[in-house]
Amino acid sequence: MTTAIFPGTFDPFTRGHEAVVAQALSLFERVVIGIGDNCSKKSLLTAGARCRLVSDLYASEPRVEARIYSGLTGDFAAAEGAAAIIRGVRSVADFEYERSMASVNRRLFPSLSTVILFTPAEVADISSSVVRELLLFGRRADEFLPEGVELEKYLKMK
Repeated sequence: MTTAIFPGTFDPFTRGHEAVVAQALSLFERVVIGIGDNCSKKSLLTAGARCRLVSDLYASEPRVEARIYSGLTGDFAAAEGAAAIIRGVRSVADFEYERSMASVNRRLFPSLSTVILFTPAEVADISSSVVRELLLFGRRADEFLPEGVELEKYLKMK
């Protein structure tokens, strides 16, 4: 079974992330969404709440799993038996950053490929930071989140 990981903080998981996962499922038999746990970073949702949100979202899709990880992404990929790292790109700036990261990962983990997937235009302007900022200013962000996700439920999780 060909596995890819899709790593990120996903704070929170957006429609853009969902679109990248849909593309990845057309290329790989299994996609593990790696929820990065960086305790030094202030987040909207705990790593556990982010993992639960993704797990709930993909509860009816057995080819998608969510896992919390810390440390190097390449080590996480090896532990999951992944052949590739999936990265979503929205802009030229994203592309340059991801190209650099792919180069470093290729040096450290030669058997691991990076697959860059372009986020579809209709969701390319959505980012987790935009969602967090909207919420900070008391605005709703439902249109930026996957259908049916009630973020309030996950905000209460500790």
